Amino acid sequence: MKKDELSNLVYHKKNIYESASEEELKKIFNFAEGYKSFLNNCKTERECCSQVIEEAKVKGFSEFHFGDKLKSGDKRFFINRDKGVILFKIGKNRIEREGIRIIVSHIDAPRIDIKQVPVYESDGFCFFKTHYYGGIKKYQWTAIPLSLHGVVVLKNGEKINISVGDKPNDPIFYITDLLPHLSQSQMSEKGKDIISGEQLNVVVGSMPYKDAKTDKVKTGVLKILNETYGIVEDDFISAELSALPALEARDVGFDRALIGGYGQDDRSCAYPAKEALFDVQNENTSMCILVDKEEIGSEGNTGMKCKVYEDLIDEICSALGTNSRQVRGRSICLSADVTACYDPNFPNVFEKRNSAMLSCGACINKFTGTGGKSGSSDASAETVGRIRQMFDRDKVIWQSAELGKVDIGGGGTVAKFISQLNIDTLDIGVPVISMHSPYELISKADLYSMYQASLAFLK
Repeated sequence: MKKDELSNLVYHKKNIYESASEEELKKIFNFAEGYKSFLNNCKTERECCSQVIEEAKVKGFSEFHFGDKLKSGDKRFFINRDKGVILFKIGKNRIEREGIRIIVSHIDAPRIDIKQVPVYESDGFCFFKTHYYGGIKKYQWTAIPLSLHGVVVLKNGEKINISVGDKPNDPIFYITDLLPHLSQSQMSEKGKDIISGEQLNVVVGSMPYKDAKTDKVKTGVLKILNETYGIVEDDFISAELSALPALEARDVGFDRALIGGYGQDDRSCAYPAKEALFDVQNENTSMCILVDKEEIGSEGNTGMKCKVYEDLIDEICSALGTNSRQVRGRSICLSADVTACYDPNFPNVFEKRNSAMLSCGACINKFTGTGGKSGSSDASAETVGRIRQMFDRDKVIWQSAELGKVDIGGGGTVAKFISQLNIDTLDIGVPVISMHSPYELISKADLYSMYQASLAFLK
């Protein structure tokens, strides 16, 4: 057996940067620029949804409504309550024979949500009370600049969009922390107890309004909100507002090979997925689902558990005059969600042979879940083999891993909900350092690999 044949017997992960040509490096870095802009403009699921729709219209997509007719070559989008969007292209091949190529990513991210009765004054400060969304380390959200994003529905039904804190001349918002000189007791607590959920109160003002008799600072803040947005205090009851890191996505390192930014779980997968669907020229019907609520269990009518996604596939099949049960059984899906990247600062939680390594490409996870694979769809060998062939055919550099040591922890994705529709499904995602923090870290090479993998899968 020849030397190069012997090397093929052993599985090695490949660092993309080691073999990338100058032309390939240019593509990797150019792709990252568009992605950083997406991160900066899309800090909530509503903002992601809005931008993707505008991009889709420019690329010739039109809105789909239940009951619409469809034909080969159609490019359509379906909006789910302004928090999710489904893009799809009708291919030439018979959908009942080839099924649908589906990629699903979520566009929500861990954050600090504002409560429905949030405004209060205490000792010269005006605060917003909050309730955190998703799995976070609460102490990471103190003493950083915050912006305020979301919508408020007024009594008259008018919807007000709010985005303040990210522009250079905007005010920012802030959650206080205790100075080291007085934090001896605090620092003896377990990490989860250093800051409690009820201490995540956002500073929104401190100047008394002189004409008010009581709650002078609170009155001053409410006056500004009323003059700027037409809001009164009980309008918060019908509002969805979030305090988010007022931090731009930036290149990291002297070589600029990494990207730091908020919300990369899961927008580092959503961005390549929608770009691949826009770019793909294929014979098969293809779909990109960008969904809400994954970080809190995919609940509600905008999460993946909602029947609307099954209904939409049924509706597409009906419009094309075919059997949806047959189509789902022949469809295949990538559940595009991030995975944990091996971090040499914290090696003890990883089993290195089965960990996603930095810059070694998009990572497939045959299963997710917790110890014993609980909560995982656990893709079949046939499904993994089929997708391997797609990637290898297009020379995509990719890797395989699982989410940390068996008994340490774990996590879930939307894969199990898709597979319940009788659709073969496999998890794939970008490896992330500092996942769920206000400022996550990824490799530009892994981001571009995710795009290449999505493109290879769709075509």
